[in-house]
Amino acid sequence: MNSYKPYKKFAAWQSAHLFALKVYEVTKRFPKEELYGITSQLRRAALSVPTNIAEGTARQGQRELKNFLNIALGSLVESEYLMEFCQEVGYLTKDDYEELEKLRARTGLPLWNFYRSL
Repeated sequence: MNSYKPYKKFAAWQSAHLFALKVYEVTKRFPKEELYGITSQLRRAALSVPTNIAEGTARQGQRELKNFLNIALGSLVESEYLMEFCQEVGYLTKDDYEELEKLRARTGLPLWNFYRSL
């Protein structure tokens, strides 16, 4: 099987991957009763960003890629709200929130630019 992974060359994917990893790390400290609630929802939203970038780059044609990037952008905004909610209810510390927000923001600009370039 071909091990070439073209999505890894994109700055948007690289940042999104780091964001998703950090979300998984931080949410390990969330209350256990939230495992199937907000923990799962935030993880899914964060992981949706790099997975949609990767899947989109494997599709044929710019139209399909743009659709997957659009989904990734939506998931990034969903993550933003969920992070704010988690901070407000006390699941995210100020430091964790700020670190996640930096990673999220660092993902948004290259992702938006990638989307607009198509």
